[in-house]
Amino acid sequence: MKKISLRALATRAARCCALALALCCLAPAAHADAIEFKDARLAPRDEGYALEAEFDVELPGRLEEAVNRGVALYFSLEFDLTRPRWYWLDEKTVQLAQTYKLDYHALTRQYRLSSGLGSLYLSFPTLPDALRVLAQPKLFAVERGKLKPGETYFGNVRLRLDVRRLPKPFQAENLTNHEWNLDSGWQKFSVSPDSGAPEAAGAAGTGGAAK
Repeated sequence: MKKISLRALATRAARCCALALALCCLAPAAHADAIEFKDARLAPRDEGYALEAEFDVELPGRLEEAVNRGVALYFSLEFDLTRPRWYWLDEKTVQLAQTYKLDYHALTRQYRLSSGLGSLYLSFPTLPDALRVLAQPKLFAVERGKLKPGETYFGNVRLRLDVRRLPKPFQAENLTNHEWNLDSGWQKFSVSPDSGAPEAAGAAGTGGAAK
């Protein structure tokens, strides 16, 4: 039986520790460019409730370069609200989606962010400024009287890059470059309208699973 010296064992252990440390340092960088969910709630308004969500949005280098070259990026904000029922399927109270368009206008050197049909837009001097507003969408969601006092509802919200609206070459690259799959995944939060105001959610992510 071949004997292994203590020095050799120590050397191997040190190498293993160094490799593990290197992998730990690399792991966060591999997921740094993404859409990360932070918070969501329904805020009371005179006419009902508005969805107020918060994400952290960062673009991979290739997508940032594409925007600076004039390629428009489309993001989809999706939201639904359900009421659990023990005797039947959950009641879907609200279901809606909003599209946001992000592009760069070379003539004015401004980044533009628009929603819906895009006739109105906001202008920003830098891309981080535009992403900061995109990451905090506010959208009227529920009409007054549609929520029943005393009931608990569950909202699901998701922000994602619509890769189907990228130019064809980028769609082809997306098949092999998964860092372009910018998607917060479906995130759940609770709403209790009995107090007159929705309950702020300590949301728990559902990891992008289908609803």
